[in-house]
Amino acid sequence: MKHSITLLFLSLITVSTQAQFGKVLKKGNVNAGKKLVKAATLSDKDMAALSLQSVQWMDDNNPVAGPGDPYGERLNKLVSGLETEDGLTLNFKVYLVVDVNAFATPDGSVRVMAGLMDLMTDDEILSVIGHEIGHVKLGHSKKRYQSAYGISAAKDVATANTGAGKILADDEIGNFVETVANAQFSQTHESDSDAYGFKFLVSKGYNYHAMAGAFQKLADLSGNGGKGSITSSHPGSAKRTERAKKWAKEQDAKK
Repeated sequence: MKHSITLLFLSLITVSTQAQFGKVLKKGNVNAGKKLVKAATLSDKDMAALSLQSVQWMDDNNPVAGPGDPYGERLNKLVSGLETEDGLTLNFKVYLVVDVNAFATPDGSVRVMAGLMDLMTDDEILSVIGHEIGHVKLGHSKKRYQSAYGISAAKDVATANTGAGKILADDEIGNFVETVANAQFSQTHESDSDAYGFKFLVSKGYNYHAMAGAFQKLADLSGNGGKGSITSSHPGSAKRTERAKKWAKEQDAKK
């Protein structure tokens, strides 16, 4: 397996977009500044389109598990029957990279890294998926996309010059993905998504004790620096382990 090649492509995209700054502005470029204001009020339709555009770019620039791949087959088996969650239509893919990570985007795309699958049991993977879906359903991902969109629209006038009908220009989407990837959720958002993920496990009849196990493994990993892992954007794993254990104990008591 490889490390995610996203950053390699991002560096190439950055050079390309910076080259746009020297161009003579067209009349339509006044719209680029206006998009800073629009970013805060992106419609759900526009948000879905922007999310889909970004995840398609990531799928194109990372090795995706194809038909018959053991990682893809394992994930497909895990999420069988999980086509929707609370009104959100889901789709799943595995990136064949060593990173211990996973994410979900506002359009319902869930991507799991092979490194995470190597580290965790099936039940623990489901707990991570529930957490990431929580970020989408609770609006955290939308806010992060809105912020990144505003920054991208302000930086690159190429967006105003494109007639492709896309939310962002082709040579800007890489920078947008980088901005989203580098942003971090707040501690409150993380805690709220943990709670959502736990309820997700309970409601689906999954093993809710697995959440504590997943957090414990992330805590152990962060002891080694956690570089290239979910620990870099999901801090406090040890504390979250204890909280997940408490939730599981309380849930056991309800039976």
